[in-house]
Amino acid sequence: MKLKELVAITRKTDINKLTEEQIKELQTALNQLGYPVGDIDGLVGPKTRSAWSEFKADVYEEDPVLINPDFIAALQKRVEDAGEAQDNDFSTREGTIDAIRRECRKQDIGSNAQIAYVLATVEWETNHTFKPVREAYWKSEEWRKNNFRYYPYYGRGYVQLTWDNNYKKYSQILGVDLVSNPDRAMDADIALFVLVHGFKTGTFTGRKITDYINKNKTDFVNARRCINGTDHAREIARSAEDFLNAL
Repeated sequence: MKLKELVAITRKTDINKLTEEQIKELQTALNQLGYPVGDIDGLVGPKTRSAWSEFKADVYEEDPVLINPDFIAALQKRVEDAGEAQDNDFSTREGTIDAIRRECRKQDIGSNAQIAYVLATVEWETNHTFKPVREAYWKSEEWRKNNFRYYPYYGRGYVQLTWDNNYKKYSQILGVDLVSNPDRAMDADIALFVLVHGFKTGTFTGRKITDYINKNKTDFVNARRCINGTDHAREIARSAEDFLNAL
């Protein structure tokens, strides 16, 4: 992703004075890096302000409402680093596990406990295959069309990316049209990004993995709330313990 609109800024500028297109570009870049901005709408709302302030604090402290060329350059570098192609091998279970571990660390879900829980979730959600799956994968496409009111934006991936607003959101973040072609969410690289980004930012339920697994606690049971309430929470927690012991 190239920051085509923001590079026009040549001096310190109040973030509130950016154009709508510049704000959308900023929101997209921050969201891609895992800073939750909410909707990519071109408006400087509370979530966008918070995400920008968090990014600036990670780079170096300065007035949170100001944006300048140095910050834009730092943002561009991080986006490019995050977008570098990795030589992932999704053909085997072991290769997919390695890819998930790398993506977790790339998106700053870095503790072994957090990675173990992500792996346990994928194992459960994919019926132990570690392959992207469709919602109700044992049913036909005709059945899904007749039974899902959000068709064709039913769940796809390593976890279930569902509803048109989420397909639109990840289209904006990834620069891939998932709205016109929702089956692209089955691509392993796309499913991998969505999996980890969703855990990091709380896309799926509003709950983030750091709400339950952080330096102060490891709550594998309630971490299920990041994905699907408490559905099979204890089974997934036991699997997470096994993955953690193996890491």
